Amino acid sequence: MKIAIIAHLKFPIAQPFSGGLEMHTHLLASALQARGHAVTLYASEGSVGSFALVPVCAPTGCAFDDVSEARIDATEHAAYVRIMDAVAAEGFDLVHNNSLHFLPLLRAGELPCPMVTALHTPPFEPFVRGVRARARDMAFAAVSPSLAREWYDIISEPHVIGNGIDLSAFVYSARPSGEPHAIWMGRLVPEKGTHLAIDAARVAELPLKFAGPRSNPAYWDAEIAPRLGDDVTYLGHLGHDDLARCVGEAHVALCTPRWEEPFGLVLAEFLACGTPVAAFRRGAIPDILDSSCGVLAAADDVADLGFAVTQAIQLSRTDCRRRAEQLFDAETMTDRYEGLYRSELGRIPKATIAARVSNG
Repeated sequence: MKIAIIAHLKFPIAQPFSGGLEMHTHLLASALQARGHAVTLYASEGSVGSFALVPVCAPTGCAFDDVSEARIDATEHAAYVRIMDAVAAEGFDLVHNNSLHFLPLLRAGELPCPMVTALHTPPFEPFVRGVRARARDMAFAAVSPSLAREWYDIISEPHVIGNGIDLSAFVYSARPSGEPHAIWMGRLVPEKGTHLAIDAARVAELPLKFAGPRSNPAYWDAEIAPRLGDDVTYLGHLGHDDLARCVGEAHVALCTPRWEEPFGLVLAEFLACGTPVAAFRRGAIPDILDSSCGVLAAADDVADLGFAVTQAIQLSRTDCRRRAEQLFDAETMTDRYEGLYRSELGRIPKATIAARVSNG
């Protein structure tokens, strides 16, 4: 197939990845290309991959005030107009929409091919506006059962295709290394709750190492910097190899979302390395962690999470890896997306496609 993938534009699709969506987009594009498909990724400047790349604008980043929000909105709207113009003209067999922007959805009817949209977040405006416009004539895939339920009022039966990781990149470590310690990783922003991980590790009397991009300087200054000390080490923004090594060395991992986490790729990475997890009971996390590999704590409850850390550290690392292999193999994820693509291609009559082409 000749496949277009539309990415979001806030960060480059390149290592070190800013977050799980960037890693997922890169992995899916790479896996499809490796299977013989001709993949073109429309993304922000600085993206890197073995597939064809069309950079459409500088990374737009995240808004911190009304002025930056208006600037980002205008830049992204203009960029998605250019993307959709290009996609409509390039003769793709199928479009995979990972953008989280309403405009590709509103213009999908102009395309001479089907579009599949992956749902990576709970409903939010104005993305919901686009989803509503295509709720009856487009295939949507939510990344977890809990996220699918959040969309039920708008999409009655979204497909559920869990995210995968390259299990060979996050190598299993049968034994942790060094003195007992915990690890946390992700974007350093309020909704990821890094400061609560620091507090919970101290409740459990374990040193903590944490890694990720400093995406919100105000949050770092207000909540992270004052908590740093001899028992808390910031590792920086690491690539896959260094992340896998550090996770494999850790005795336990923490996951501390302050929102209903729609998936949580860090959980897959922790488990693949054999590192058990203590996490807040939010969103998709109970779908991912069972008693063999994790211990759940009440949301935002630092004391409960500290206790969960002391329990999780005792779990079997072999069971953690087994759970990752059962749920998070990127090959299985790619199989399921290919199946969805073929289903959508088979659903649209050739006469309809020919009509779209002639009218375009």
